[in-house]
Amino acid sequence: MIDLALSICCSSLIFVIFKLYDVYKIETLFAIIANYFVACSVGLYFYSGEVRPVEIAEQPWFLGTLLLGFLFIVVFNLMAKTSQTVGVSVASVATKMSLVVPVIFGVLVYKETLGFLKVVGILMALAAVYFASIKKREVSFKRSDLILPVLVFLGSGIIDTSIKYVQEVHIKEKEFPLFSATVFAAAAFVGLVFILFKALKSQLKVNFKNILGGIALGIPNYFSIYYLLRALQHPSLNSASVFTINNVAIVMLSTLLGIILFKEQISPKNWGGIFLAIISITLVALF
Repeated sequence: MIDLALSICCSSLIFVIFKLYDVYKIETLFAIIANYFVACSVGLYFYSGEVRPVEIAEQPWFLGTLLLGFLFIVVFNLMAKTSQTVGVSVASVATKMSLVVPVIFGVLVYKETLGFLKVVGILMALAAVYFASIKKREVSFKRSDLILPVLVFLGSGIIDTSIKYVQEVHIKEKEFPLFSATVFAAAAFVGLVFILFKALKSQLKVNFKNILGGIALGIPNYFSIYYLLRALQHPSLNSASVFTINNVAIVMLSTLLGIILFKEQISPKNWGGIFLAIISITLVALF
């Protein structure tokens, strides 16, 4: 449970850093790509073995890291587009409600059992995510734009499911830092290609502030994945419990941090979502 709590704290810190990007006018795209290079470096630093690129390419989990790295960049851009077009709350709900994808995967593929109270907890978790994220502001959009949150939902769910699958089938615990570093290296490479294509249209300017933003983001980003992998190893928690608690607790904690650090105003519905989150986490964790 300590590993899961640390993953939740690191993931919630990521949302705080994103908020600070707005405060300090940091360009999110450039900082995100810098963050992947930093996260990769952190993983290599904590890996105790010798790093041989040829041997990494021969690992059974290598192709999985390439897929995850590609998805990290694609889903991030979809989240940004969804936030701008349909609204931040919609993007947040779509991202966190994607927990149902790895839950269903765990039940169908790994034959994980869900008791009645745990099912109730998962359903309450979905409601908690919705009510904690919903905002009053109306956003006008075209009906065709609804494909964006659907893609975010599927992409986020596939990322969580892929992490579970690769962890379950291919990775030894001592390889977690190397695996995480390779995932972030793949994401950094895809992001770099994206930036180079963008450079063909407009001149790039290296901004030290964006690099600092990437460093601040890269460290908690790495540990959010590392501790999630460790939490998935916990003998008393199945993947349904881990992903439900992880996603709902992130929504709850990031909302509370927004209130404390940035004086954000939240509605009674948001408070109701936080209350539901506490109950759902209790049901999923204990039953």
